Amino acid sequence: MTTTATSTAGGKLAGPADYLDQRTGVGTFVKTFARKIFPDHWSFLLGEIALFSFVTLLISGVFLTLFFVPSMNEVHYEGPWAAMNGVEMSEAFASTLRLSFEVRGGLLMRQIHHWAALIFMASIVTHMMRVFFTGAFRKPREVNWVVGFVLMILGLAAGFTGYSLPDDVLSGNGLRITDGVVKAIPIIGSYTSIFLFGGEFPGHDLIPRLFTVHILLVPGIILALIALHLFFVVLHKHTQYPGSGKSDKNVVGYPLFPIYVAKAGGYFFIVFGVIALMAATMTINPVWNYGPYDPSPVSAGAQPDWYMLFLEGALRLMPGQAEIVLLGFTIPLNVIIPGMVVPGILFGLLATYPFIEAAVTGDKREHHVLDRPRNRPFRTALGVSVLTAFFILILAGSNDLIATHFDLSLNDITGVFRVLFFVGPWFAFWVTKRICLGLQRKDRELVLHGHETGRIVRFANGEYIEVHKPLDAHERWLRVQHEAIRPLEIEPAEDARGVRRKGYRKDQLRQRISRIFYEDRVEPVTPAELAASHSHGEHDAIAPVDEHAPAQLTGTGGGQHLVDPQDETAPDGRNR
Repeated sequence: MTTTATSTAGGKLAGPADYLDQRTGVGTFVKTFARKIFPDHWSFLLGEIALFSFVTLLISGVFLTLFFVPSMNEVHYEGPWAAMNGVEMSEAFASTLRLSFEVRGGLLMRQIHHWAALIFMASIVTHMMRVFFTGAFRKPREVNWVVGFVLMILGLAAGFTGYSLPDDVLSGNGLRITDGVVKAIPIIGSYTSIFLFGGEFPGHDLIPRLFTVHILLVPGIILALIALHLFFVVLHKHTQYPGSGKSDKNVVGYPLFPIYVAKAGGYFFIVFGVIALMAATMTINPVWNYGPYDPSPVSAGAQPDWYMLFLEGALRLMPGQAEIVLLGFTIPLNVIIPGMVVPGILFGLLATYPFIEAAVTGDKREHHVLDRPRNRPFRTALGVSVLTAFFILILAGSNDLIATHFDLSLNDITGVFRVLFFVGPWFAFWVTKRICLGLQRKDRELVLHGHETGRIVRFANGEYIEVHKPLDAHERWLRVQHEAIRPLEIEPAEDARGVRRKGYRKDQLRQRISRIFYEDRVEPVTPAELAASHSHGEHDAIAPVDEHAPAQLTGTGGGQHLVDPQDETAPDGRNR
């Protein structure tokens, strides 16, 4: 009965499918795409969380658009929230109250939308951290890294324009800060502010403009870039973590259809369900407690969403006296540096790092196998230091809440964060780099001597030794497969005829930077070292080995293969 029903259903779909295929050629694309192999690892789901939370944003956003009124016209509220009855407010704020208290399911949809936005940004940032620390941005994925970076910036723009729409006190304070940062731009700042706000702040055009940007411009660009991002993922094939049987020439995993189609479908409902559960049980952005925007009241404890909090923290840490007068113009460095320079450095470094690393290493090969973060100590330490600066700024953006909750001095907290902003990233860099180098040394120790077992054996001559359990071929391969990247070697400044070589200064600069990247390193175990360790000191002479040949590693006394060719479980016969 089941077979008949399936065949009937297949026959009904065969006609339309054939019709569509003959006119679009979509069948070849679907067949190729369905056979695409994807590796299976939990960290790859971070990108899917971002995608599914964005879909949730679109679904809830369509609902909210039907009831929200993007207008700054003044009205007097009359509704079920008694505390606001008779209060003058904008139509935008009044419609937000109606959504929250009068539209069936309106408050739930508002909170789903807000929580989805927070999770969308959190998953993007975490996904980019995974890509950065594992080196997934290397050739040929540099352009896709830039696409992901632009998606993150657009996510910030979408979040900022979204939580500014209700026109409440909290969002109004954020817009006032934005107006101050824009006006701090020398010469053109005031003109730019008038252009954005349609006149003197707050003007009458801002909410309608933000609404257009929020529901039309930014989502449209995000959708286009998501499609481009996924296209590059399919085009370049998916990266995979190092392990036996995995190389830059293959992908070990499961096909998209039916495995990952089923997984992705179920995972979407899990993500949506978690967001809905959070929205139903955790209140967020209760604008009715804040009231409509009024420029006069500014209360403590007013923070933006977490992904914009680092800008708030930078502004709070900057001393207010940092101003200079140049040619009759006041240059407010106390706004320009935290509002523009600090974000510019953080985002600029993030966007250009793949190109910087490629230029420093001179590596032009394609990479599809990911790095273990411990094997790239400088990159890992740099990423941790940037994250440390980011989290310090986030905490600084809540210095008033820290002061009130822990009964501490606000000035003392601000002073501590000012010191930490400069000392913390450097300390985190140093600690992380030492940890990575220590883990590499631990890997060498494991490869050469194996795991400690705690068993002590006594020889006939009275010598005591601890018995070590050797690593299997797969575990050993994971610890020796990476390449030892060394600082660049450059040609001499002068050629054989004594003529100064063109481009020497540029090469010298690259060499100096490469030393910063790779001078501190731990070399992976070579086949000769492994053979020597297995000889247990009984023989000093080890036969020389060609490290590039998959031949046997033999020694005059007890030398063993790095990966035994006779072992069918060995990942391959390469020495590295």
